[in-house]
Amino acid sequence: METALYLIPVELGETPVSQVLPEYNRQVILGIKHFIVENVRSARRFLKRVDKSINIDELTFYELNKHTSPKDIAGYLDALQQGMPMGVISEAGCPAVADPGADVVAIAQRRGLKVVPLVGPSSIILSVMGSGFNGQSFAFNGYLPIEQGERTKKIKALETRAYTESQTQLFIETPYRNHKMIEELCATCRPQTRLCVAAGITCENEYIKTRTIQDWKKAKDLPDLSKTPCIFLIYK
Repeated sequence: METALYLIPVELGETPVSQVLPEYNRQVILGIKHFIVENVRSARRFLKRVDKSINIDELTFYELNKHTSPKDIAGYLDALQQGMPMGVISEAGCPAVADPGADVVAIAQRRGLKVVPLVGPSSIILSVMGSGFNGQSFAFNGYLPIEQGERTKKIKALETRAYTESQTQLFIETPYRNHKMIEELCATCRPQTRLCVAAGITCENEYIKTRTIQDWKKAKDLPDLSKTPCIFLIYK
């Protein structure tokens, strides 16, 4: 197979691999012996789900997360520079999108090494698709500030951008605070502002619902989202 840094998507939940990843990904994975991963344990489990015949003990893993030093990351692509294909695996979804994998991809690009992103589920893209909001201009803002005053200020600023720039605004929250986030959005945003709550995307418990803030205040069908990864989108 071609020598390159392959960006390998992972399922977003307990969904069978065959439902969200193409067969081509499996073929690529079988040809790789060196993987840069966010968590070694979960990466090993993912590879076994992809193909039980994979001999995990023959593979080399390089852990890349917030604890990894820049000095270590610099040496992670040595195998690739020696002509061996390498893979990048995130905890869930697509590597290098709101993910530390972006750091090693940046190094590969600076060194002129080939980077190949593979097809797979991205909660950011899928939530925009399912929201009914502007898909030509949108921004992913990650986590909002924890401090109440700053958080409210940020929500209002994002809402303003949604109106003035016709831009869909996306952000996330720690699962156990998902319901609190919905309460804060209902208390802060204009009644006519539309909010999409997208949770458990591609999973059995998938929930994607768009309503005005006014209608969210009266909603009775919101499931328990306290343990479910969720993306919030607001638009005019």
